[in-house]
Amino acid sequence: MSAPVILVTGAAKRIGAEISRHLHQLGYRLVLHYYKSETAAQALQQELNARRPNSVQLICQDLTQLEQLAAMAERAVNCFGQLNGLINNASSFYPTPLGKSSPAQWQDLMGSNAAAPYFLTQALLPALRASQGAIVNMVDIHAEKGLQDHLLYSMAKNALATLTRGLANELAPNIRVNGIAPGAIIWPEHELSEPQKQQVLSSIPMGRLGQAQEIAETVAFLLAGPTYLTGQIIALDGGRSSRGLSEA
Repeated sequence: MSAPVILVTGAAKRIGAEISRHLHQLGYRLVLHYYKSETAAQALQQELNARRPNSVQLICQDLTQLEQLAAMAERAVNCFGQLNGLINNASSFYPTPLGKSSPAQWQDLMGSNAAAPYFLTQALLPALRASQGAIVNMVDIHAEKGLQDHLLYSMAKNALATLTRGLANELAPNIRVNGIAPGAIIWPEHELSEPQKQQVLSSIPMGRLGQAQEIAETVAFLLAGPTYLTGQIIALDGGRSSRGLSEA
């Protein structure tokens, strides 16, 4: 019952689920957030609780409903009576070509990727200060230079990068705040053609996609890592950002 508690947003599928499994294996208790992926979230909860009973709780919430995030934060803390870390992983991602994007897309992409991490962090400050906790934000290597046809998404991730560094400054020394900027880890849910995939792979010095497990291991390092490490965004991209970003 003394194990630290971590809230993971967007935890039901893909990278969020891998982060959750890895942290659970390391002994953390988890509050797993989901919105539309109820079946996957429940299956993940059952899987992990079968390994360690009463170690995982679920929270359903639309993160773009910003006025509801204070109540979500309260529910998250009440799951186990404490909170030691926050992983802002949830993210909307889809193309928004210039000239065809909409205010609704702006609100969704900015809300899930930037505004929700801000307001959720704000609401969780008392619990995180009490535990001298840590925050890990999932940024993106495209936050700085942008990704073609994904300008709104790139702007939102750039805001999250600014938030990461700003929070690290404002919340030190009690709460550490760091980020991870993944490169190509899992192919996006919208299909890419084989030439598009090859273009991406040719831009990566390591010559392969990253693995979700590698993201999870980096999250765990940042949660428990050196207490002097804050305000940093680690590019986990196989060296891609050191070469320069392609348009794919």
